[in-house]
Amino acid sequence: MKKRQRTWLAIAVITITSFGSFGFVESYFEISKNLDIFSTVYREINVNYVEETNPGKLVKTGIDAMLASLDPYTNYIPESDIEDYRFMTTHEYGGVGALIGTRGDNVIITEPYEGFPADKAGLKAGDIIISVDGETAEGKNTSQLSDMLRGQNGTSIAVKINREATGETLDLDIVREKIKLDDVPYFGMLEEGVGYISLNSFTQTASQDVKAAYVQLKEDGMEELVLDLRGNGGGLLHESVNIVNFFIEKGEDVAEVKGKVKEHYRMNKALNAPLDLEIPLVVLIDEGSASASEIVSGSLQDLDRAVIIGHNSYGKGLVQTTHNLSYNSKLKLTIAKYYTPSGRCIQRIDYGGNRDAKGKAKEIPDSLVAEFTTRNGRTVKDGMGITPDIEAEDQEYSDLLATLMRENLIFDFATQFYFSHDSIAQPEDFELSATQYTDFKNYVMGHDFEYKTSSAEMMKELKSVLEEDEFWTEVTSEYEALAAKLERDTETDMVKFEPEIRLMLENEIIGRYYYSKGRIRAYLNEDPEIAKAIEVLNNKSYYDSVLDGTCTDCLVKKG
Repeated sequence: MKKRQRTWLAIAVITITSFGSFGFVESYFEISKNLDIFSTVYREINVNYVEETNPGKLVKTGIDAMLASLDPYTNYIPESDIEDYRFMTTHEYGGVGALIGTRGDNVIITEPYEGFPADKAGLKAGDIIISVDGETAEGKNTSQLSDMLRGQNGTSIAVKINREATGETLDLDIVREKIKLDDVPYFGMLEEGVGYISLNSFTQTASQDVKAAYVQLKEDGMEELVLDLRGNGGGLLHESVNIVNFFIEKGEDVAEVKGKVKEHYRMNKALNAPLDLEIPLVVLIDEGSASASEIVSGSLQDLDRAVIIGHNSYGKGLVQTTHNLSYNSKLKLTIAKYYTPSGRCIQRIDYGGNRDAKGKAKEIPDSLVAEFTTRNGRTVKDGMGITPDIEAEDQEYSDLLATLMRENLIFDFATQFYFSHDSIAQPEDFELSATQYTDFKNYVMGHDFEYKTSSAEMMKELKSVLEEDEFWTEVTSEYEALAAKLERDTETDMVKFEPEIRLMLENEIIGRYYYSKGRIRAYLNEDPEIAKAIEVLNNKSYYDSVLDGTCTDCLVKKG
């Protein structure tokens, strides 16, 4: 009997092993077969195609299409793009330190970074770049010109610019430096006792920069904190874990990483002593808050450690690592998903691609998402980014403001203003006078441009449909009457929409004198989400009701 059992056991083992071996062989055969097919197609195209081909471009196109079928974040990085990749991961590069943009056939400086070579050499927003080291910039796009301006630290380049505001042509010698953008572009006190930290990326210095800002704010009397992650597209996972660690107990789970390969599994815990377990905390997020930003906001939400205010986040819960390939190229490969302490993965089911014209993610049916609970029993969901505890109202801007921005009228007027005014008040105090706003209105009316509104464009589309209808002649007069009512007068709307136009114009002018920090300082006084954060922090009973799920107007409540 025992002998028979051993025989059957041996047969079972052999069978399982055979199936495993067969599966491995079959998989290996499929890989070999398809690689052979690919190489054959590639060879035939290069040899027989009617026109000359670019072999490198062909392969890259094939690789990109293959990776695009997986997810948006698995990418092939050729050697030519390594510098751009390094900047994306470190926010560090060798160059002059300036934002550039196109204007017709020209590339212009849109903003020099404060204290970096372009600024120190005297470059100003609005300057048209004529040449770099004798090579013309005309017809170049921003990517091409960026490559010309970047280079090894300490090297010098000659930049010729045309400054239309003063009619000057200037030759400037600029010495390149290591450019490292700040993870924390600004921190300060919003009002007595309420500190503010803006975090715009998660490079290797993010947590130490946040800690330094926190320490300074505590010395300035901070008792409550607003952490702003709006527009922060993420970065390094461990930096987000470190920042969460500032506000939770050592040893707490922060982010769990799970993938197909067991070696990729990792539970990221708070490894250090916290900075502050008691300080009331609000985190601001929006549609641009992704990845590491969602780890911070999602983990603090799951642990009921912070009130989250804003708009639903982007929804990127995938983890990538880079693998070195031959010829100095790299593969950025998605290897796992991360999960917040409640067990949810915030990766959008549709990989973030299902968005409306404004970039806002569309609703995901409840049947496709799972529910989880925070430490206090509040209900949170997976598959749809981070839902804020308190939703901010959408800010709608007029078509006129969009037109003024598109036509660069606000940018160009700010340039002229800068060169005709030696100084302005501090960012928090600067305000255009009534006369100065009238000057801007006259400036706008002196330019010939098409003022398009969404309603007028829809009327044009309606007309094209109606004209094909047999009843068009019967409704022509009604259509024309309605279309006439919807026609907008630019001068009238310059008065109607003055508050929002003035705000954008003042912010552009402030940027010329006080750079990006000044822009932030100025807008904090007008920011409705900042105002909401202060309101919540100043109402302890309401703040507590949000975190325990008993508030009546929250999105995230007890189930």
